[in-house]
Amino acid sequence: MAQSNRQLMKRGNKFFDDENYRSAIPFYEQVLAKDADNAQALFRAGVSYISFDKEKASEYIYRAQRLSPKVAKDVEYWLGRIDHLNYRFDEAIAHYRAYDATLKKNDERKPEIARLMQQSRNAKAQFNNAKDIFVKNLGSEINTAYSEHSPVIAADDNYLLFTSRSENVTGGKADQYGEYYEDVFETRRADPTATWQQPKPVGNINSQFHDAAIQLFDNDTKLLLYRDQNNGDFFFSTLENGTWSAPKPLSNNINTRDYEGDAYITPDGKFLYYSTSHYSENGDKDIYVSERDANGDWGKPKSMGTLINSQDDDDSPYLTRDGKTMYFTSRGHNSMGGYDVFVTKFDSVSRRWSRPENMGYPINTPDDDAYYRLSPDGSYAYLSSYRMGGYGEKDIWTINYIKNVVIRGHVYNLRDKSVIPGVELVFSGQQANKQAISYRDVTKPDSGTYSVSVLSGRKYQVSVSKDGNNIATEEFDIPVVTNDTTVIEKDFYVPFTDTTAAGRLAFEKIYFDTDEYTLRAESVTELDNLVRILKANPGINISINGHCDSRNTDEYNIVLGENRAKAAYDYLVKNGVAQNRLVTVSYGERRPAAPNDSPENMQLNRRTEFVIIPREGQNPNDIKIEGGTNNNGTITPQK
Repeated sequence: MAQSNRQLMKRGNKFFDDENYRSAIPFYEQVLAKDADNAQALFRAGVSYISFDKEKASEYIYRAQRLSPKVAKDVEYWLGRIDHLNYRFDEAIAHYRAYDATLKKNDERKPEIARLMQQSRNAKAQFNNAKDIFVKNLGSEINTAYSEHSPVIAADDNYLLFTSRSENVTGGKADQYGEYYEDVFETRRADPTATWQQPKPVGNINSQFHDAAIQLFDNDTKLLLYRDQNNGDFFFSTLENGTWSAPKPLSNNINTRDYEGDAYITPDGKFLYYSTSHYSENGDKDIYVSERDANGDWGKPKSMGTLINSQDDDDSPYLTRDGKTMYFTSRGHNSMGGYDVFVTKFDSVSRRWSRPENMGYPINTPDDDAYYRLSPDGSYAYLSSYRMGGYGEKDIWTINYIKNVVIRGHVYNLRDKSVIPGVELVFSGQQANKQAISYRDVTKPDSGTYSVSVLSGRKYQVSVSKDGNNIATEEFDIPVVTNDTTVIEKDFYVPFTDTTAAGRLAFEKIYFDTDEYTLRAESVTELDNLVRILKANPGINISINGHCDSRNTDEYNIVLGENRAKAAYDYLVKNGVAQNRLVTVSYGERRPAAPNDSPENMQLNRRTEFVIIPREGQNPNDIKIEGGTNNNGTITPQK
């Protein structure tokens, strides 16, 4: 068996050393089937899995390091890479730093490690400030276990060209890395809600080597292509009687002896934006633009400048139809790792492009994200990405901004199914970046109906209250909605007893200064009265409710309201009221006692209220208090 494993490792290592990771994996897996604790096989299989299964890659590399801490000189580098790709950014930085410490001062890898550490910091910042965007895989009709990328969509949104390295490519040959050569595929659907048909290679387009779709132009009658001839050049094909013609190269002003990769021709046909390594000093790709002259020839290209072109690869330009916004991909700027999608705006006054802005998470991830292309109506976009949850390597995804949805319905009494008017519903949730959001409505006096527009794609805590008293709380999970017309019907059934003023008994309120939760002297007097009443009525429990005016954010006021309620709670407990008789609630600015339109009214809102909590099954009308009631229906202590 040892001899067999040595042979398997040798064959796997040959592919591994050539970076043909797909071919190396089966040999390492055969070794691990016989020797599950073979650290070398685990490590090299883990590295090989990074492009195909990031979670398995992490499991294997970490296990290899536990079995043999010095399994490889660069194990800390690979631990950093896999933590980076798996969103463990602090751990990734620690591993990168540990690896950097093993390098000599002038080691050529030090700049790379410094860049990876910065990208991990960038990724952490972007991830913690996520946007409400819905990223959806285009599905198994398009994506395979191999790489699919470069989506090209027709004006009717029902004809899609894309590039694939699946087993069905022309010639069926693999390159030096064990990947099939790229081919252009096409597929159709009946309408934007239908499923894509089985894709097929495009005739006359594909050669024995790499061919990739770039753009449909001239009213979808021409197709811009990439071919790996002459280190990579641009070609175009013309649609003739429903068939794409044999590709022809673009002019030598554009194609050079160096790499040309991706491009975009403006709708008027006057400008070509493209990426090339021809003019770069260090061989990286930069974005250039060429203007077509009166004879139809492409003119001498001009660089987009150092504001757009970084010291790393900048590629895949794509412009909106008005030419005022450009999307492109880059390994530089503030990338999260690998290629990220960036956006820049053209200022027609200054005649300059703005500083590129990272499109953020979840459009971008710590791995490669590229070929951002808008749908014909601009309502969503296509993207190629190595992100988790795909079918293998790079997949094609759609990008939709999450929209609001209307939630409407009734609030019914659980006892007799009658509608309850005047009920307040507060939907509390979070944006993708964890910022709190809330939406409110009150049921109509005649119908008991409510209607509220909320951001979709998240779980909400719905608080149902009547006359300031919470009567029910439940969770409501709202699915992702990507249009503005969706309506969801939702009825709430709550336990409710209609009460008289006795059922809404409350004690005297106490008030606070602006932005403060320190008890005033008159508040202490009221709290002393409350202590005497609670000691005289041991069967009474109360809710201590904190409120604020509207002069700060809702998030801030929720905390401030809690602090105000806690100040009263602490005083009561300190003076002998049992903790289990008290609860605290903060409503922040959500339940104003008066409009926040004057200093006097705002003072009324900076308050803490004390509300009796009926015991289970108890009718509030039956609550007996040892003490009198003033003209406002609030409890006053016996003297």
